[in-house]
Amino acid sequence: TKLYAACGDANRVDVIDVATLAVTERIPVGDDPEMFDLSPDGKTLYVSNEEDSVLGIVDLATKKRTGEVKVGGEPEGVLVSHDGKTVYVTSEVASLVHVVDPAAGTVLKNVQVGKRPRRFSLTPDGAELWVTSELGSSVSILSTKDLKVIATVKFELKGARAQDITPVGITMSRDGKRAYVALGQANHVAFVDVAARKVTDLVLVGKRAWNVH
Repeated sequence: TKLYAACGDANRVDVIDVATLAVTERIPVGDDPEMFDLSPDGKTLYVSNEEDSVLGIVDLATKKRTGEVKVGGEPEGVLVSHDGKTVYVTSEVASLVHVVDPAAGTVLKNVQVGKRPRRFSLTPDGAELWVTSELGSSVSILSTKDLKVIATVKFELKGARAQDITPVGITMSRDGKRAYVALGQANHVAFVDVAARKVTDLVLVGKRAWNVH
């Protein structure tokens, strides 16, 4: 019933009523919001504030910022675990995934991944976190139990240089059997077998394929 939109230059998240197409709320979230995610109970919004290098925490009932957690430079991707107990944040500059305990307001662990990590997707069982690396032409796969990289899927495209394969957007099929990755400047979407961790298909799309859903 609601659609949330990050408004970077306005430093807020606008809430749109899907039925009326009207903006019903404007929520201040701090400077330069990049990405955000909601807690499973819908009460808290977690937002990456790129300029300040923090994960901002916003109470949706009061529309007040209740805290922030310092992370690496140029944070972008934000994803809340299925149980709401963990928030994952990418740092583009540091090439890290920050594992955050939102209740304690602390970083539990920093996990090194491919160069310039951008976006996330969790497998339906929550066991694996897939992270795109824009300048690594790859996806890093993390075990959410061990908090370490357990595999890497490298993307290759005939006739394309590695630096032109720039994965950003990623999403999983509902059954968790396939991941879809937008390959940026390579103008393709990769279909990946999740269990085998292998690319099965590459589909040509428009220029600068950026996101998938």
